[in-house]
Amino acid sequence: MRAVVKLGGALFRREPNVTSLKGMGRALGGFVEDGNQLVLVAGGGENARTYIATARKLGGDESTCDLLGIQITRANAELVRLAIGSMASSKIPTTLSDLPHFVGSGKAVVMGGLQPGQSTNAVAALAAEITRAEILVNGTDVDGVYTEDPKKNPKAKLIRSVHVDKLLSWAMGGEVFAGRYELLDPLAIKIMQRARIPTRFVSLGDPGNIIAALQGKDIGTKVVYS
Repeated sequence: MRAVVKLGGALFRREPNVTSLKGMGRALGGFVEDGNQLVLVAGGGENARTYIATARKLGGDESTCDLLGIQITRANAELVRLAIGSMASSKIPTTLSDLPHFVGSGKAVVMGGLQPGQSTNAVAALAAEITRAEILVNGTDVDGVYTEDPKKNPKAKLIRSVHVDKLLSWAMGGEVFAGRYELLDPLAIKIMQRARIPTRFVSLGDPGNIIAALQGKDIGTKVVYS
């Protein structure tokens, strides 16, 4: 199987949790060891948001803030690469054109952000498109896509499947700037839409959720295209 997994910022705390990273590394390393092709994209998390906020206070423009956030995502990618160990590629791609040279090596390819104005969700969608992934799993800090933000409204309901057009309409209604892309940004959804990438949103709380989604189990929220 060819797969892409986006590891959301929830995995990367201000003080990274070694136990959580090791658990995720074991699960994903086992998936690769079973003969599957895997590309992982690390998000920025709390540290990226902290640095971006500080850069803004120092007068940094949004592109500069984005570049700073990209550096943090690449540092997070290095942590994931170390957690996976021998089943991970030794190099982190920094351009999309690098990616095809690493996939198919029998190793997990781990990467972070690529360029300003482009979230790691968009990077994951592009990686899925260019590697012709059979599934894109987006790991978040919630169980999937909800009717409202479940952190603000405990009565929000989990949506088991959502049409890509609905996702796009929601995304277009929000603000997009460095460090804030909400669940998905418009660019990421448009890439998913044009490539019709089979996608699921699941919680990062348990690495087993990621593996279950990769195995085609009905977990989290499924994106539909028709």
